[in-house]
Amino acid sequence: MKAAPWILCFLTAAIPLRAESVNVAAASDLNFAVQEIIKSFEHNTGNTVRLTLGSSGNFYAQILNGAPFDVFLSADMDYPKRLERQGYSVPGSTFTYGVGRLALWVPNRSSLDLDKIGMNALLDDSIRKIAIANPEHAPYGRAAAAALEHTKLYDRVKGKLVLGENVSQAAQFVQSGAADAGIVPLSRPMRDCGRYWAVPADTYPRLEQGAVLLKHAGPVGKAFHEWLRSAEARGIFDNYGFAASREARQGVLPQPRSGVRR
Repeated sequence: MKAAPWILCFLTAAIPLRAESVNVAAASDLNFAVQEIIKSFEHNTGNTVRLTLGSSGNFYAQILNGAPFDVFLSADMDYPKRLERQGYSVPGSTFTYGVGRLALWVPNRSSLDLDKIGMNALLDDSIRKIAIANPEHAPYGRAAAAALEHTKLYDRVKGKLVLGENVSQAAQFVQSGAADAGIVPLSRPMRDCGRYWAVPADTYPRLEQGAVLLKHAGPVGKAFHEWLRSAEARGIFDNYGFAASREARQGVLPQPRSGVRR
């Protein structure tokens, strides 16, 4: 007995669509923010995100060599724009999702008064190693080097520098005690693990950070790229300090508010 066409239509409509996945490459400074955005995307769409964290320059090179990423979130605008110019991404898909800031960060055990001496803390005898991301392929590493040059400290502290493969590794050096201080992205989680001083924004190039949709991305990749521009994602970026707001420009971290930077 053949089923009536309307029954077949009903049964087909009742079968849920198979969840799909998207491959996302994101700069390490986005670790906490992007994972929260991914959770909201997965919860609202039923799709899954495979996230890879690393340095923007390394991701750029991997994409040129055929790495199967669908969406790329860089720590600058240069790499996404290059990919678009070179034909590796969807034309017009590059956009700025936030503006990053640098911070001088020390562990809680440090007795240095960062608010009083700022970058000159790096000259203190207690600071034997200073962690930054590798300037060769990490935008935040280049920004850290620029800030040291601008403040005329680079030549005086270059012997103390230890280079992380990316900003996460640079921060890990400080947390583990392998470095006594770090110049790393200003972010909410650093409040829980040490004390920070926001490096003046006029001492390094503006850290606009961009995302781009890569050319072979499917519907789920396109959906995630659009999700990054949603009000919910914008709120998450803002909460983690990736905002063009006055507070972010001044280096004040969002909620919870406190007069003590620790």
